[in-house]
Amino acid sequence: MKRISVVIVNYNTRDLLEHCLNRLLASRVDRPISIFVVDNGSRDGSVDLVRDAFPDVELIASSRNLGYAAANNLALQRILERWRDAGKPAGNSALLLNTDCFVEPDSLRITADFLDSNDDAGVVGPKLVLRDGTLDLACRRSFPRPVNALWKLTGFSLLFPDSPRFASYNLTYLDEDQTVEVDSVVGAYMMVRIDAIDETGLMDDSFFMYGEDLDWAYRIKQNGWRVYYHPATTVLHYKGATSSRQSYRLIVEFYRAMYLFHRKHYAPDLFFAVNWLITAGIIGRGLFALVRNLFRPARSKKVG
Repeated sequence: MKRISVVIVNYNTRDLLEHCLNRLLASRVDRPISIFVVDNGSRDGSVDLVRDAFPDVELIASSRNLGYAAANNLALQRILERWRDAGKPAGNSALLLNTDCFVEPDSLRITADFLDSNDDAGVVGPKLVLRDGTLDLACRRSFPRPVNALWKLTGFSLLFPDSPRFASYNLTYLDEDQTVEVDSVVGAYMMVRIDAIDETGLMDDSFFMYGEDLDWAYRIKQNGWRVYYHPATTVLHYKGATSSRQSYRLIVEFYRAMYLFHRKHYAPDLFFAVNWLITAGIIGRGLFALVRNLFRPARSKKVG
């Protein structure tokens, strides 16, 4: 039997989690949904909320913050084991969903149907919009190769958003209402075919936060699967709501993830001097972001 297993990682976002779950439970789907909440050591009553108000949700409560990838892996491992025990039924998928993402009633059905209809699709993501109605640029991306990362970090991608050369990372030159194959969607709403997870393995938990979705998509594509952006459904993303409390830590993790991704996937094929320059650029950009953050009002501090 086809099934969607939803994994939500929570860290001190009780109110968002409650709203996220209520929206999720209002979904109109043609198959069973299993919901897992992995709590990363929250101290805001999130665990009690799930136990008391959502008894059908499977709760995995960690005593400490494991990071996004490691927390997702706790649930994904259970999902994989049960799928294998059931004889590896076709048509099963896992959805990674952030607590600050609020689905529409048909969102899960539309993305699951897309996987059903496209045998080569290992990953699909919807159109994500921010609170101001603009597109969340992370919902369709290229991998951060040295050249397109350079255009993004130097601001050329903002100056020339319609250029396939300079806007090659966030793909802003493409129609945001067109289904297209991409390198990666964002882990805030990332539906993955269980067969692809079985072949590829779990997320790399050396990424604490940021970059793990890009790394996972990279590895899934290496196994022959494709990744699609499918804007037939729109999901609201309160971006930044889950990360505002630790802005300095998360700035460090953001640039650390860039370094890890480069070291893992590109550095072995590049000359050492090029790797040194790229590493220096990442460190320099990270230090600049930290210093700039010092001069922001507290309410506007954010990553990058």
